[in-house]
Amino acid sequence: MTEEQPGKGQGFGFGLGKMKELREAFSKAQQVQQGAQELQQKLEQMEIEGQSENGLVKVVLSGNQEPRRVDIAPEAMEQEAQALSELVTAAMKDAYTKSSETMRTRMEELTNGLQLPGM
Repeated sequence: MTEEQPGKGQGFGFGLGKMKELREAFSKAQQVQQGAQELQQKLEQMEIEGQSENGLVKVVLSGNQEPRRVDIAPEAMEQEAQALSELVTAAMKDAYTKSSETMRTRMEELTNGLQLPGM
């Protein structure tokens, strides 16, 4: 009586179906990588503006959240330092929120339909 060893003759467990899945996954990964590079270039060129509630301070970030400029209206300069600081902070938060939302939306568009785990 001979005992057959478990897994004998099964190679690495990759059947033809598994190889096809691996090729498809690799192809999808390449598509995402290329799309991510293109998206990064687009984000670098974007300008996203945030502003304080009263519009006296505006902050412009690139799509990848690199600061570009701050515009302060002359009326804002007449305020106390603390009030001006709060206006700048509010404008920065607004620009950051808009930039984050833009990045999230664009990444969702990039990965839409690719069935990537965790996305």
